[in-house]
Amino acid sequence: MNRRIIPLIMCGGAGTRLWPASREVHPKQFLSLFGARSTFQDTLLRVSDADLFERPVIITNNAYRFMVLEQLAEIGLEADVLLEPMRRDSGPAIAAGAAFAQARDKDAIVLALAADHVVSDTPAFLAACREGLAAAEAGHIVTFGVQPERAATEYGYINPGEVISGKVRAVAKFVEKPDPATAARYVEAGYLWNSGNFMFRAAVLSDEYRKVDADSIQAVADAVAKAGTDLGFVKLDETAFGAAKSISIDYAVMEKTARTAVVPVACGWSDVGSWHAVWELSGKDGEGNAARGVAVFEDSRNCNVSTDGALVALEGVDDLVVVATQDAVLVSRQKDANGLKRLVAKLKTVAPQVTEDHIRVHRPWGSYQSVDNGDRHQVKRIIVKPGGRLSLQKHHHRSEHWIVVRGTAQVTVNELVKTVHENESVYIPIGAVHRLENPGKIQLELIEVQTGSYLGEDDIIRIEDDYKRS
Repeated sequence: MNRRIIPLIMCGGAGTRLWPASREVHPKQFLSLFGARSTFQDTLLRVSDADLFERPVIITNNAYRFMVLEQLAEIGLEADVLLEPMRRDSGPAIAAGAAFAQARDKDAIVLALAADHVVSDTPAFLAACREGLAAAEAGHIVTFGVQPERAATEYGYINPGEVISGKVRAVAKFVEKPDPATAARYVEAGYLWNSGNFMFRAAVLSDEYRKVDADSIQAVADAVAKAGTDLGFVKLDETAFGAAKSISIDYAVMEKTARTAVVPVACGWSDVGSWHAVWELSGKDGEGNAARGVAVFEDSRNCNVSTDGALVALEGVDDLVVVATQDAVLVSRQKDANGLKRLVAKLKTVAPQVTEDHIRVHRPWGSYQSVDNGDRHQVKRIIVKPGGRLSLQKHHHRSEHWIVVRGTAQVTVNELVKTVHENESVYIPIGAVHRLENPGKIQLELIEVQTGSYLGEDDIIRIEDDYKRS
């Protein structure tokens, strides 16, 4: 049997190019933009054939670790999950994944994939993987060059060189994102889009990285060697990983090594880098309008609407993006992705919260959502997953009143432990040590009313916590 490939899924990016749906703490790779599954889940399922692929390795960060586990469970897959102590761009992340894979198998072949890309033709993608496998085994660092569908300016390009074997070509040159005229020339000349996905022998990637930055590759190797485990996650050593230079894999290795090769592929690929890209991948009506959620169009063409609740109605407009969430609305021109980048940068200075978090905040035990706020009160809707429980905690500045609306709660208040059913309530005085648990088989939903002089999330003193949060 041929050697199997270890998928390395890169899952640590913030993804603000799809704001306001995508935000720092819940980025686009975890969103269901094109159906029931996220792009992260689709990426994992794409590399789940046990005849071709080994158990995957996922590299992410502390903020996303429980979302990763939850989405893995939803599709019935398991993986090794590596946690970066801080972001160091794709170079150290891929190097860490390669070092981890090599510790598992000294001859490991690794396929590094972004978690937020779309591939609509999986058989074509898998055929490209099989095509590139022999070249990777022979010591090439194989990238996947997408055959252009248009003269795109949002992607880098690859100029393919001489044939290595089969469809695999040497890389004559990597080029940066071009202007429209240059992009047209590249397409005419047979250049390929650079997908940013790679296949390589782990040992080769490490050797090539070491040639240009020995200190960083040693730092990453030390971070893996000194890694600890916590709740089933592999935690890279913070001091060692922090010593690695922050750099993309393109700049660190791909543009410097002589071992690059490229497999041309036409697989319906997109990096979903803008709302215009989402529109291109979505179903449309006869006037070119796409809708995710409830939208009504009148005398409007080529518009893209995404809403998670509110009805959006457009009249007499063309080429607009409208994205409505519960706390923010974006209205933008379809094709100006750079404009959105500038807008989000401005929002980070004037209203940073709307770039970082949603009204609905995900936690490892479930979620909570603010419903109403005042000077001395706050109302939240809390959902706890079956078997989930919050930390044992107390507050210095607020009391809480919990009303169960669905399911059954087990509540600890100081020495008292009691069961609270639907349409029943419990009061938590200021300073009381308390905990909320869901012992049932269905979701627990409750309304929490907080009152007090200070209602911030930092007024939580955790005494015990299943998820080891400070």
